[in-house]
Amino acid sequence: MSDFQTKLEKYAELAVKIGVNVQQGQTLIINASIDCAELVRLIVKQAYEVGARFVKVNWSDDTVTRLRYDLAAEESFLDEPKWYAGEMLEYVKNGAAVLHVMSSDPDLLNGVSTQRLTNHQKAYGKVMKEYRQLQMSDKFSWSIVAVPSKPWADKVFPDLAESDRVNALWETIFRTVRLDQPDPIAAWKRHIDNLKEKSEYLNNKRYKKLHYIAPGTDLTIELPEGHLWVAAESHNAQGHTFLANLPTEEVFTAPHKSGVNGTVTATKPLSYRGTIIDGFSLTFENGRIVDYKAAVGQDVLKQLVELDEGSRSLGEVALVPHNSPISQSNILFYNTLFDENASNHLAIGNAYAFNLEGGKDMSQEELSERGLNASLAHEDFMVGSAKMDIFGITADGKEEQIFREGNWAF
Repeated sequence: MSDFQTKLEKYAELAVKIGVNVQQGQTLIINASIDCAELVRLIVKQAYEVGARFVKVNWSDDTVTRLRYDLAAEESFLDEPKWYAGEMLEYVKNGAAVLHVMSSDPDLLNGVSTQRLTNHQKAYGKVMKEYRQLQMSDKFSWSIVAVPSKPWADKVFPDLAESDRVNALWETIFRTVRLDQPDPIAAWKRHIDNLKEKSEYLNNKRYKKLHYIAPGTDLTIELPEGHLWVAAESHNAQGHTFLANLPTEEVFTAPHKSGVNGTVTATKPLSYRGTIIDGFSLTFENGRIVDYKAAVGQDVLKQLVELDEGSRSLGEVALVPHNSPISQSNILFYNTLFDENASNHLAIGNAYAFNLEGGKDMSQEELSERGLNASLAHEDFMVGSAKMDIFGITADGKEEQIFREGNWAF
């Protein structure tokens, strides 16, 4: 067996045992592009071997997706996929886990009408609202892993020979998910423990606010009473652990939706729904985005910020050291799954219920009353760099440095 095949099988094992952590008798739903078929087949095999009752694969294809956006009738983007929402709700309410295997071209929908993109997102988001609430309350296990596609690899490694680009992206992904370690699963368990130490420190501190200072950034973020810092591992309604993202380097919580003030400048491009937004900044007053500008993708940024009432506020604040392995690779992935784990980041839109004490069992109205944001959107964007300092502000106004020059200060 080749070294590549060995790593691919370990990747499948990691996705099943650490990512979604499939249990005996559990159903697994896989959403994947046809570019990911080789890995998906190994995941299906691995899932059945650990005792899955049934594995269902929902296939997609970038070419078909682009053809629809280019050629379908305008009114079709208003159609609500109630059948899909109903199917997914039935599965997860009966204990299924969901794994997303992604490989899309970062520029897939470049040039598509923003109105088509907005109409589709609103129609999809409306019928998937209950599903997303269950997902963001950790009611079921879910995870995301990635597979290189040729367009994605071409974007990441334009200076390599064309024939080497996909292999280079494979090797890079393997390193980010610790498949270069002798025992990847054991390596992940050690890594999870290290992240937990940081989250426990922050939870014990109970900071009232965070103050971000960096070139182009001077931002204060209030944290809601009872906020919880979470690291890597989550627990579903049955108490089973899962890892939502492979890789992950972050420790994160929810901001107070009306307590964000100042300006923040992004430090990496954002690949949003198949288009790139770059060179952008956001200005907040009392939690609301009151000004925004982008050097590239202004119209798409406008679509994101103006998607709904909650898309003008933040739903997540995440800390990632600049010396994380992904950051030190000096590779720009044009993919949020990876780029967010190379940089401190924030998320426009919906907040995770589990970032609040007791939040998993609260209604959306109760979460809102406690300061958590609600939106159809949840879009991470990167703000960290080696020049960023972050201070935690206690309830009595004392400032303590959390990040110094991009890395943990404790």
